[in-house]
This record gives sequence, C-alpha cells and structure tokens, in this order.
Amino acid sequence: MSVYLYRWGKFAFRRKWIVLPVWLLLFLILGALGAQLKKPMTDDFSLPNLPSERATEILDQHFPGMSEAFAFDAVTGTYVIGAPPGQQLTDPANRAALTALIGRVEQLDIIEHATPIVDPVTATEEMGCLVPDPEPSRCSGAPLNVLNKTAPRTVAYFSVPFTIANFGDVTAADRAAAYDAADPARDAGLTVEMSGTIAVEQETPSGKSELIGMAVALVVMIVAFGAIVAAFVPIITAIVGLSAATSLIFLGTSFLSIPSFTTFLASMIGIALSIDYALFIVSRYKHERAVLDSPEEAAGTALGTAGSAVVFAGLTVIIALVGLAIVGVRFLTFMGLGGAVAAAFAVLTAITLMPALLGAFGRFLFKPELPLIARGDPEDDARVTNGMRFATVIGRMPVPTLILAVVVLGLLAAPALNLNLGLPGEDSMPKTTTVRKAYELRTEGFGEGSNGVLQVAVDLGAVAPENRTRALTALRDTLSAYPAMAYVTEPTMSEDGRGALLNGVPNAGPNNQDTKDLVRAARADEATLRSEFGIAYGITGTTAIYADIDHVLLSKIVPYLAIVAGAAFLLLISVFRSVLVPLTAALGFLLSMAATFGATVLIFQDGGLGLIEDRHAIVSFLPIMLIGLVFGLAMDYQVFLVTRMREEYVHGKPPKEAMISGYRHGARVVTSAAVIMISVFGSFILETNATAKQMGFALAAGVLLDAFLVRMVLIPALLVLLGKWAWWLPKWLDRIVPDIDVEGAKLHALRARSTVSVG
Repeated sequence: MSVYLYRWGKFAFRRKWIVLPVWLLLFLILGALGAQLKKPMTDDFSLPNLPSERATEILDQHFPGMSEAFAFDAVTGTYVIGAPPGQQLTDPANRAALTALIGRVEQLDIIEHATPIVDPVTATEEMGCLVPDPEPSRCSGAPLNVLNKTAPRTVAYFSVPFTIANFGDVTAADRAAAYDAADPARDAGLTVEMSGTIAVEQETPSGKSELIGMAVALVVMIVAFGAIVAAFVPIITAIVGLSAATSLIFLGTSFLSIPSFTTFLASMIGIALSIDYALFIVSRYKHERAVLDSPEEAAGTALGTAGSAVVFAGLTVIIALVGLAIVGVRFLTFMGLGGAVAAAFAVLTAITLMPALLGAFGRFLFKPELPLIARGDPEDDARVTNGMRFATVIGRMPVPTLILAVVVLGLLAAPALNLNLGLPGEDSMPKTTTVRKAYELRTEGFGEGSNGVLQVAVDLGAVAPENRTRALTALRDTLSAYPAMAYVTEPTMSEDGRGALLNGVPNAGPNNQDTKDLVRAARADEATLRSEFGIAYGITGTTAIYADIDHVLLSKIVPYLAIVAGAAFLLLISVFRSVLVPLTAALGFLLSMAATFGATVLIFQDGGLGLIEDRHAIVSFLPIMLIGLVFGLAMDYQVFLVTRMREEYVHGKPPKEAMISGYRHGARVVTSAAVIMISVFGSFILETNATAKQMGFALAAGVLLDAFLVRMVLIPALLVLLGKWAWWLPKWLDRIVPDIDVEGAKLHALRARSTVSVG
C-alpha cells in the first residue's frame, strides 16, 4: 500500500492543476444534486417483530384504522389547554374560548372532518367527572381530558385527526396553521400549547458547533505547524469532505428514508476525521521536507507513510460503522452508513486532495513562521520533548502508572451500572418549544404518566360472551394493582363485541425505568389470565414501543461490543505483527468504553456536576454508536503511536527505549489530533437537540479517556512490562497474516534501491 500511495502522492503533487479541478467539479456536482433532490428526513425508530406488534394486530382486527396512530411516521396533534391563574376551564369565559378554539381547529383544511373533535369539558361533564379528586374509571369515554387529580378543571387537552399521511409531508405552513388556530384562545387568556408530530420541526445542524470545532482546530494546528497557511490546509479538506458527504446523504433522501440525526453524526465524524487525517499527513510532510531535498519526494513519502496509516485508520472507522448493520436495527444501519460516508470522504480527501494542495501552496505552505511557535523538524531526534519526558516517567514507573490509569477508569465506569436507555421524546425537546411546554402543562394537570399512556388491546374471541365482562374486570384489576400504574380506564368495546381497548396511565414518564418494568410485568401476566379466562391482549402506544426498542438495543450492546473488540484484535495482529499488543489494545478499548458510559450517565442521567438543566435517560442508540465510533478513533491513535514504537524495536532498540523513542515521535501529533477531536465533538454540546448534546459529550469523553489515559498511559506501561514478549508472534501465524505495511517498510526499500541505482 505504501508504494502505491507514494507514487500517487508524487503524481498529485506534480499534477496539482489536474487533481484540484477534478475535485472542484465533483464538489459542485454533488452539492447541486444534493440541494435539488433532497427530501425531508424522518425519525423512524421502528423495529420489526416487537412485542407491541401483538397489540397492533388486535387493533387492526377489532378497531380498524386505530393502529395507524401509533406508526412512527403518523401525523398526530394534541392541543393542551391551561386555564388562567386562579381560574378554571369551566368558568363561562374560559369555556367559551375553548369551544371557539375547537371550532377554529375543525375549520382547518388539514383536519379529518369525518371524525369530530370531542370537547373535553362537555364530554366529562356529561359523565359526572368534573368534581374534585374524581374517580377515573367513571370517565371511560374521555378519560384523559379533564381529569386533574391535583388541580381540578384547570387543564384539558384534545387530540386532532389529520389528513396528512406522513410526517415527512408536513410543511411549515401546515405547522403554522395548526398552531395559529389557537391564537384567539391565547388572546382570551388561555394557555394553549401543541404536542404531537404536527408541532415538531425537523432540526438541522445550526452550523455553530461546526464553526467552533473548526476554530479550535485551527488554533491547535497553528501551534502544531508554527505557520498560518499550513493550518488552513486541513480546514480546506474538512470543508470539502464534509460538504461532499452531506450532499451525498441529502441525495440519498430522494429514494431512502434517512434518520434526521444522520447529519449530526456525519458532521461530527467528517470534521474531526478530515482534520485529524490531514494533520497526520502535513506533520509527516513537514518532517520529510526537513530531511529530503525534493518537496515532491517529501509529499510522496509523507503519503506513503502517514497516508498508509490514515487509510488503515479510516477503514477501521468505516468497518465499525458499517458493522452496525449487524445489529439489525434499520435506523442504526442508516446512521452508520451516513457516518461511514463521512469517514470515507475524510480518507479520500486526505490521500487525494491533500497532496495536490501541498503542491499548490508549495514553498509558501509553512510561511510565515510565527515567532516563539515555529519550530524546525518536529521529529528531530536531538530535541528533548515533553512527550519524551512523560514517556521516560512511564518507563521508570510502569506499575504505578498502570494502576493509576486503571483505578481512574474504574471509578468513572461505576455510574454505568445504573444505565437507563430511552428514546428522545417530547420531554427532551428544548424548553422554548411548544411541544415541551405542552408536555410540562400536561404533566402539571394529569401527572407525567399521562404523556405516555399505554394502550391495552384485548382479544375476546376465545372468551364466552357471558364471561367477557368478568374477564375484562379481572384484567383491569390486575393492571390497576401495579404500584407503577396510576389508573386504568374502563374498557371501550369494539363494534363486533370481540375486542376491547383499555388505557393505562403510569405514574412515571415514558422513559422511566419503572414504566418499562410495568410494561414487561403486564405482559408477563397474560399467561395467567389466558389460562383462567381465555383472554389475550397486547400493549402498545409510544411508551410500550419505546420500552421494546430500548430492550432490543440494550440486548445488542454486548454482542456488538464483542464483534468490534474481536475485529480490533484481528486487524491489529496484521498491523503490529504481534498477539499481545492487539490484545492490550482491545482490553484498553473496553476500559475506555466503560468509563465513557459511566461519565455520560453521571452527567446526563444523574445530573452530576450540575452541567445540564434537564436529566434524561441515555439515548437508546448512543451506546452502540459510541462503541463503533470510539473503536475506530482508538485504533487511529493506537496505529499512529504504537507503530512507531514497533519500528524502533525492529531497528534494534530495547523494548523500553523503543517505547520512549516511539512515544516521543508520536505523542505530539496524537495529542494535537485528540484535542481537535475533543473540541469538534464537545462543541455539539451547544446544540439544542438533546441527542446531539449527549452524543457530542460522549464522543468527546470517549476520545479524551481513550487517547490520554489508555493509548498514552496504559498501553505504554503495559509495553514496558511485557518487554520483548509484546512483539511476539507465533511463526505459523506470521506465515498466514497479511503484511499490511502500515509503517512503509517497502517504501523505504524502494527508495533505497532507487538511490543505489542512481549512484
């Protein structure tokens, strides 16, 4: 590989005015196609064969059309109304305003007029529900509208049927019309907020995070290169690579349903990897410029050595992300593919566009040199660097260093034992949105569980008609007896009399662990009720579906982690020609992952250190995505740092000295790369999207812990303790393992032969 990249690097450097226009043309074509053909993205978290599908089948059989409301792309909308302070909704003026609101909503063109809207006040008054501390079971017709257990008659809500088929078809005009219909009611003093997909705006990256990440990266590279022009070259490749990847993702939306969060993920990966990979190559180019007479030769050598490592490191990221398809979750598959596209363009720009840019800037690349920052050859063996000093300390005290690193990682990992997964819901929306305000108003009036009602669909086909009432009573009593259940409504019978629907309101919100346990317990009791009465039922609704998805994703973490760690072990055997070095790399990765999970749980789930206002469950797909991403990045640093140590050992240095020498050469660029990664990922904490915040923090923490504690402390200490055994490879394995030549040994041999021939 190194020889081919060496030759390409020289060609691209020399023929820069061919390579650069080709890239410009590709950039413009992808950008134009992506802008013209993109369609709205979705947030479809559905999975096949979930337990909640049992309830959907019963609903389709006995309540035709009702299950469509639980589809992830369904257009739903609920108006939540609050009375003015000190007043009630039954006061004449407020009641008139509410009646007028319903009338205005019914006149909207996007409303399904065949299904009348139920006035919550009128319906519950007729059933005798408007009394302090009412008995919920008496209000089966409209049980969830005006049942205020703590503040009677101050909050109500009603749902609206829409004619729009899919969430992706909702326009800004539709959203505005639905919201503005409540303006007269608001002018009359009522508080009116909206929940449901009709009120959810598709979030797109603000661009602020990317700019902050790039600004920090620019400062780091100015310090690393000691020159302003050189620092801008990786920024150029990052902009080109990320723009091309994003355009390709947008193009994919024209014929595929792609999750909206894919662009967040692609931005994180594209910027960080593009800058890091460019940093590796430019740093090596600066070194080769100092030892070689020809800039073209220096570009070819830099691409043949650092470029080879970039290709391998990028492939590990791509493999880890594409490997998410193994999990069998559709939205994770597409998110992984989107991230893989960004990683692929990061590699592509680094090995094709970068050498052409080096040729275009020529002798001006490292000009002007900045006073006090500019340095000569960063890899000059005569210089004593901070990396060398730190490596010497590790070499002298490997056992204390190793113990300290493991203890710190273990302490950080402890909170992960309380990991609670959940999907982003209305409670995770920004506080300024009407959806979040509706959630809080509804919680105030009816309790948090009212935001995640459980729909219990019952099949009575096998129950004798005379026993159906008794069977339903037994079911309702069983469900009501759970401590986590607030109340269960009276059943609504289907027209054929062979089906029923009950609504169960939990005490806690949709993502609360008690609610998830409640769903599992209720399903487990079906066997007993079936044996006694012949009754069959299923539980669905947003809360039940979320609980099912969380369970599936949690069950996939360990298998996926095993696959990734196993892949790391096999790949690194080929790179390092060793068994123990890949083993330590994989074990170190497991430690950094555990610590990252713990830190994320501590901050976002437990509210530790007071860094966030709202505590939320950890996004269900974050652990698996985090494993895939940090695995690839960890292998990046492992390759760039440890391959140089192996090179020094192969050239005759004792194990400890080889570690120190390799550390000195690799620590500076790995540190710069890690700081850039942390800055890019960490900047996404500033996004309003709760998922982006968690993902940004988790990735930043993962890079911080893996790069600085595992790769730069734990692994070097282990290499010192293992001594020459660290580089042991059985002869039989040596014969079958392919020689990837990440270190560029074949390139050096080629150059040596060329020198002899010339001589």
